[in-house]
Amino acid sequence: MVERPKPQQLILTVTRACNLRCSYCPTVKDGWPSLSPDQARQAVRLFVDRYGGGTIKMFGGEPLLVPDVVQAAMAEAEKDPRIDRIMLSTNGLGLDRDWLERLRASKKSILTLSMDGHPDDHRKLRRALNDIPDAYDHVVSLLDELHRTPRVVVTQTIAPTTAARAHSNFQHLRALGFKRFNLLPGYFIPWRSEQLDRLTVGFEAIGQEFLEAWKKGQSLYLRNLFTWAPTPFFNSGLVVDADGSIHPSNVGLSGKLDGLRSETCVGTLDDPPTPEDLQEKSRTIMPLLEETLSPLVLESTRAVDARLSDLCRRLYPAWAQQRVRRNRPTIR
Repeated sequence: MVERPKPQQLILTVTRACNLRCSYCPTVKDGWPSLSPDQARQAVRLFVDRYGGGTIKMFGGEPLLVPDVVQAAMAEAEKDPRIDRIMLSTNGLGLDRDWLERLRASKKSILTLSMDGHPDDHRKLRRALNDIPDAYDHVVSLLDELHRTPRVVVTQTIAPTTAARAHSNFQHLRALGFKRFNLLPGYFIPWRSEQLDRLTVGFEAIGQEFLEAWKKGQSLYLRNLFTWAPTPFFNSGLVVDADGSIHPSNVGLSGKLDGLRSETCVGTLDDPPTPEDLQEKSRTIMPLLEETLSPLVLESTRAVDARLSDLCRRLYPAWAQQRVRRNRPTIR
């Protein structure tokens, strides 16, 4: 019997709404519906019944602006053994002690918290809408609860304008007590050559911190070592957008690429594609990006991705060695 192709990820764009307007974020935010709780449950059931399950990732916009949708997806996923992980990405403004207690009680949940580093950079890049609390202060107010919550990963976003401070921002986030990181330089935006040079220097210094920490036996985790995608930044798999349409990639999150949604759409929650159709459509994503984006943006994206890949290649041997040391039985 020939095994049918299966996506290993369900990407839920639960809403396009957001309470921040980050300078580097291309996400379309206005005039969009959000998924309903019933649609979220329907998407999870579709993922496990037709595609075999795997990992669920919830994105926005800001997912916690529709907490009932997130809760519905989590509850549906928690009870099905075919779901191994539930990843929730957030800017942190919707978190409170009740939410963190809920995440602590979940055996499958991973919280991904997006931050920039020093409060000055965080505030400069993450412009809040009117009457929205300061995002940095809100996250810091929850540090004790966050450190009690297992599987919290900080995504350190690195904009071209902060590339020179990539290392110092990383050090600041470590000083806040975080130990699990995902590095995210700005993709699909233009970078100048001097900014790329500063990113290279920053990645070299960050990489040295990982090497030194592992040599000392300290716990320090980098998710980038375990992540691969056919297109930089965007997620691939069974992608359910906020309007219930289905795509093989969430490239349509970008305002510059929103026009591609009609070309990437391969079905809806009520008329879902076969695994084969989804896989076939996925092959069209990179050619569409190459046709749509400017040469400068494409070149910049490939350049930052190459620098991040170089960092990972540098760290792999040391990571493997420290894993061996950690698992080696102790002689008594």
